[in-house]
Amino acid sequence: MSEPLILVSRQDAVCTLTLNRPSALNSFTAELHRELLARLEEAAADASVRCVVLAGAGRAFCAGQDLADPLVAPGPEGSPPKDLGPVIERLYKPLVQRIRAMPVPVVAAVHGVAAGAGANLALCCDLVVAGRSASFIQAFAKIGLIPDTAGTWLLPRLVGRARAFGLAMLGDKLSASDAERIGLIWKCVDDAALADEVSALTQKLAAMPTAALVATRRALDRSQHLTLDQALSEEAGVQSRLGQAHDYLEGVAAFSAKRAPRFTDR
Repeated sequence: MSEPLILVSRQDAVCTLTLNRPSALNSFTAELHRELLARLEEAAADASVRCVVLAGAGRAFCAGQDLADPLVAPGPEGSPPKDLGPVIERLYKPLVQRIRAMPVPVVAAVHGVAAGAGANLALCCDLVVAGRSASFIQAFAKIGLIPDTAGTWLLPRLVGRARAFGLAMLGDKLSASDAERIGLIWKCVDDAALADEVSALTQKLAAMPTAALVATRRALDRSQHLTLDQALSEEAGVQSRLGQAHDYLEGVAAFSAKRAPRFTDR
């Protein structure tokens, strides 16, 4: 039997999903899309999961779209060109929407190359931790395309318009240390420390108030479109809801008793 396209592993409440096309640098095919989305849906529905990790098998995180996939590969000379729009709508859009709406924090553990859609897949996650030898490449302009997989939305929000333009138009390789320096990712660590760093981070996240972390993601994303007064009102509404939940009451009780809290909301 062939290897599964997504490897699933668990460490306590942390679920790790590993892209498993190492011979193709984990580049996307339609089948890989469907498997990854299905595994994300399973993690979202599993109440025992409190954090998800996205990783890649072999030498890379993800090299983006597999250009040999019949879905996008140009046909024989003289045949009509492929329409890439439906590919984005049917495959990439649902994947991005699922990651950004996960009911738990999502961490990308990046080693090797993260290029094109692979780079933006990582950036869709809540936190990105990369090994020092990793690199991020907005490779789209090199084949006459624009950043997809939410790249046009993510890049200016993460690093500002000037750097977003430079990354998107030039398509230069960005080292993990430079990605950390400009605020594109959360942290760059030595390659040998990547697994331990991700494990410690995700175990910490899994023990935190999950519902509040997810509400924080949503509020930060929404604030990009709000005025100050609207953001203040949004904060009041979210605090009103969270303040009546178990985790707030548990957090205050634990603080008062000088003990570790036991958060359970999701």
